Amino acid sequence: MTHPAPHAVARLRTERLARSLKPFIARGSRAERCPHCRVQPTHCLCAWRPQVEANAAMCLVMHDIEALKPSNTGWLIADVVPETHAFGWTRTAVDPALLELLADPQWQPYLVFPGEYVAPQRVVEEVRLAPGKRPLFVLLDATWTEARKMFRKSPYLDALPVLSLTPAQLSRYRLRRSTRGEHLCTAEVAAMCLELAGDLRAGEALDDYLDVFSQHYLAAKRRLPLDLNDALHQRLQTYR
Repeated sequence: MTHPAPHAVARLRTERLARSLKPFIARGSRAERCPHCRVQPTHCLCAWRPQVEANAAMCLVMHDIEALKPSNTGWLIADVVPETHAFGWTRTAVDPALLELLADPQWQPYLVFPGEYVAPQRVVEEVRLAPGKRPLFVLLDATWTEARKMFRKSPYLDALPVLSLTPAQLSRYRLRRSTRGEHLCTAEVAAMCLELAGDLRAGEALDDYLDVFSQHYLAAKRRLPLDLNDALHQRLQTYR
């Protein structure tokens, strides 16, 4: 199988590994993983990666080791949305390339975060674009506790309008636990953003890809077989 060039999250992972003083071992697992989809080779996901177009772009600001985690869903966003950017987050510094991206006149950035934590005048609930602009959704890719800290300690994001989402359903993501069901994983948030931006097919593809990723990941972990002809795989087939 021919694999595409590494996307932004894969490159960030490589850079982060190069700075590590010791090998990163995912919690509870020392299993061999496909370097392209992060699932065990027996349950590889690569053949199911969607091929879709999107007008919107994603900007992932990722907490320290998030790009290293095999269960990270920001990776799935970069798999699906052609124009995905990824930057590591630290409290004391900001990547100049991130500031350059946010200032690029072709983009209309939105910081995606719950409106209850923001001054009301910053909150928007729909995507409205000026002529010639494309939406750039800025997502804080981290645990909920980490994301709140990132939000408070990233002053370069303070000028951005905050897109507050109201999820219609509880999170479907099964690979990590949250104390609150309404806390969506990063890929679920991105899919909602794509829908708001009018990229309906890309949003649906990302939702289905997340579900298939979760299915493959858990089946590999539990050493269970996969039904590659089930309804979910058949839906994903339409995006290939």
